Amino acid sequence: MNVLLVCVLVSSISFIFYGISYFISPHMKNEFERFKLEKLALLVILLEILGALGLLLGLWYEPLLLVSSGGLGLLMFLGLIVRMKLKDSLWISLPALFYMGLNAYIFYLALRFK
Repeated sequence: MNVLLVCVLVSSISFIFYGISYFISPHMKNEFERFKLEKLALLVILLEILGALGLLLGLWYEPLLLVSSGGLGLLMFLGLIVRMKLKDSLWISLPALFYMGLNAYIFYLALRFK
């Protein structure tokens, strides 16, 4: 298994489960309320799920991999900014930082293999 495939699988599966958990766990909705983003919650979740599916389909259609990884990386960057504004600890902000970096790396790999 190559590095790109592993990175795409980790990211896409994580975002799919995160998106599904929004619909089944009250904790996820509470987090968006804490962020004061409850009006954007559904949009964010849909973008994450679409991004995750785009990563998987992007393994066969490279432009989609670039758009999806870039979009998810940007989404996580914005999530990191929100967490910084709320003065969340590094430990709590680490997942956003990790997935921002992971999707930036996927974007880089997709550009490199073009």
